[in-house]
Amino acid sequence: MSTTNAPAPASPAVDFRTIDLRGQQLSLAALRAAVPRAQGRTMADAEEKVHAIIAAVRQDGFAAIANLAATFDGVEQQHPLVPQEALDAALASLDATVRAALAESIKRARIFAEGQRPRNVDVALGDGAVVSQNWVPVARVGLYVPGGLAVYPSSVIMNVVPAQAAGVVSIALASPPQKEFGGLPHPTILAAAALLGITEVYAIGGAQAIAAFAYGVPASATGPALEPVDVVTGPGNIFVATAKRLVKGVVGIDSEAGTTEIAILADSSAQPDLVAADLISQAEHDPQAASVLITDSPDLAAAVRVELNRQAAVTRHSARVQMALSGPQSGVVLVDDLEQGIAACDAYAAEHLEIMTLDAAAVAARIRNAGAIFVGDYSPVSLGDYCAGSNHVLPTSGTAAFSSGLNVTTFLRAVQVINYSRSALAEVSGHIVSLSRAEDLPAHGDAVTARFADN
Repeated sequence: MSTTNAPAPASPAVDFRTIDLRGQQLSLAALRAAVPRAQGRTMADAEEKVHAIIAAVRQDGFAAIANLAATFDGVEQQHPLVPQEALDAALASLDATVRAALAESIKRARIFAEGQRPRNVDVALGDGAVVSQNWVPVARVGLYVPGGLAVYPSSVIMNVVPAQAAGVVSIALASPPQKEFGGLPHPTILAAAALLGITEVYAIGGAQAIAAFAYGVPASATGPALEPVDVVTGPGNIFVATAKRLVKGVVGIDSEAGTTEIAILADSSAQPDLVAADLISQAEHDPQAASVLITDSPDLAAAVRVELNRQAAVTRHSARVQMALSGPQSGVVLVDDLEQGIAACDAYAAEHLEIMTLDAAAVAARIRNAGAIFVGDYSPVSLGDYCAGSNHVLPTSGTAAFSSGLNVTTFLRAVQVINYSRSALAEVSGHIVSLSRAEDLPAHGDAVTARFADN
């Protein structure tokens, strides 16, 4: 049969599922169980593999990292440290328009980051009794920039700029080696690092990068040591997020920033084409990306579905987008009203939350749980990804209920300084003795009274 004039096969429809919460009075626990979540691979599933990777790096150092690079990245590696000449060459060959865009992103991120730094505080509690809180930068940090399906020079900026604004002196950066670039990270990643003055860059990906940062790697015949860090930050896949969880306590981490997610709280005033465009913008990251619409308008939900099918069919990464939008982690949540919508948003605790409602600023002010909140039609998540000045390394998978996005304080420690005079200590010495006896720790009290014993 001739197919010369046959119509082209239609793109598969986006199966954007519906979760209908209308008419239900749900507890917080029930809301958390009801909102869309990924149902595939979990951190528990990844833990065994990540434990093995961490153990291999700790035992065999750069040899293990080279083996993992061959296994996962298909590259042969002598030593993962990127030569300075490669950083210089990447910056020299960077497209002028991309360089200008990165420079603008750096400028805005730096202004916001420098404004975040908390001030030191001295509190006088009496004559000669002063307690201070001083903010001190950690000495060394390890920053992870993912590879995979996209290139993320913006993540270089989001990691590096707040660390620099905090005053961190020693900054190391890791990104996966790329076979097509001779086993080095993507040139645009290297160029962004060079633009920011970062000279210690490693071609290491995945959980092995997190392990190397946390425990350090001794020098070998192929090159110098990778010294351990105090804090590890940066987004990544489930293996990176799992590794960060497993090394927490050995080092500080920012948050569990895994596969991206967007939630949009919208009412009937929202524009369906903009809602769909923003859901798609995050779905193009990864087939596991989550895109969620929370609305009290069935008509809006129906119109957004039409737009999702239309726009997803023609976007560059159509197959990836359609898979993400059709997954269990995505869908529309129908609610009775704005109140239930806000409750659903807080239960979901989105990495990125857009507010597309009447009086969006007032609604945004009522949200408790989100990594970052984008207010109104002209503050899309894409703005935050690149040029808002905010940080796009944000907590995912509901952890925004207790974690913050990457910021200057991630790289600072609050150190308390206590400075009492003899008379100030004498004023509270009796209370100290009473409390030490109440806790059956009399030597605590003795340490105070010894200072007032007759010589």
